[in-house]
Order: sequence, then structure tokens, then C-alpha cells
Amino acid sequence: MIILFGLAGTGKGTQAKALSEFFGWRTFSVGQVIRDTGAYAEIIDKGGLIPDDDVIGLMTKQIETANAEGYDVILDGYPRTEYQAKWLMDHMKDDIKGAIIIEVPKEELYHRLELRAREDDKDRAAIDRRWDIYEQNITPIIKLLEENGIPVKKVDGVGEVGVVTGRLIATVEELDPKAIKQRDDVNGGEIEKSYGE
Repeated sequence: MIILFGLAGTGKGTQAKALSEFFGWRTFSVGQVIRDTGAYAEIIDKGGLIPDDDVIGLMTKQIETANAEGYDVILDGYPRTEYQAKWLMDHMKDDIKGAIIIEVPKEELYHRLELRAREDDKDRAAIDRRWDIYEQNITPIIKLLEENGIPVKKVDGVGEVGVVTGRLIATVEELDPKAIKQRDDVNGGEIEKSYGE
């Protein structure tokens, strides 16, 4: 299991999918998993937070199903809180090979988000708030991972999508020497070559 972190606009979602294609692993975005339930629309629309235990339950089900089917996992943006990270350390620590943080300067991120043209990406103050929340949460999560012996690597996210993917592949191979390029397309479809979540 590899955990992928990054601010909005770093290309985290796109890169998680690219890695899943390369290694033949399953990737789970916590945001997508929550949206797919259809049960939290009102909370999401109001900018609220889904209860930690609900998020843990949803993500654990996805991870366990993938593992039962013989797939390793890339977690896209999970855990999101220290509480969720503590649960992972208590229940799945031995499965985690490492965490990767995709780093991109904020001015570059503003530019990328403007190109995305999503409603929630047009207000810089709103973007800053999202980044502040991320940074407040990520610091204790990273500290907790490192205290539990989980290696945390930083990868430069600036450059063409494929170039960044190459850096990430090399980092995954460093964290998990048993990771090998897949032979068959287990996920289906083409990876969108753009910077998303």
C-alpha cells in the first residue's frame, strides 16, 4: 500500500491513476469513494466534513475488497485526518510501504487550478482555505507515519505529467522493491493526461 498526498492542483488524482496503470494496483480517492455513496451530498455541498469513522469504514471496505482480489492499493488523499491516520497505524501499518508527497509551488498551483475552470477553483481565498486545512492536517499525519517507521518521500511535481509520473514510479520502486510493471490493463481505459485533484 502506498499513500499519495498533495495539495489541490498537484495532479495527485491523475498520478494515482497513472501509477495504478503502471503497477496494476487499485487506486482509491477518498473524495470519489465518498461521492460514490451518494449519502453525503448535503454535507459536501455545505463544505462540511464527513465523520472520521464513516470515512474509515468506507475506505477500509475498498482496501479489503481489493486485497481479497489480490491487488495492492494506492490511497489518494487518505488518511485526511490524524484520527484516520491513527486508525491505519493500529490496523494496517504492516501493509503500508510508504507515503509520497507531491510538491508544487503555490503560484504554479494557482495557474493549474485556473485552467481547470471549476467553480471551487476560481476564488483564491477559498483555495487558500483549502490549502490551510490540508497543511494543518498533513503535518501531524506525516509525523505519526514517521514515528511508526513509515518512510515518507517528497517528489517534485513540476513538469510534464509523464515526467512527474516517471519520478513517482522510481519512488514507488524505492519504497517497494517488489513492485513490478504490470502485464495486463487491470483498471481499463486511458489515463487522462492532465492535472486534476
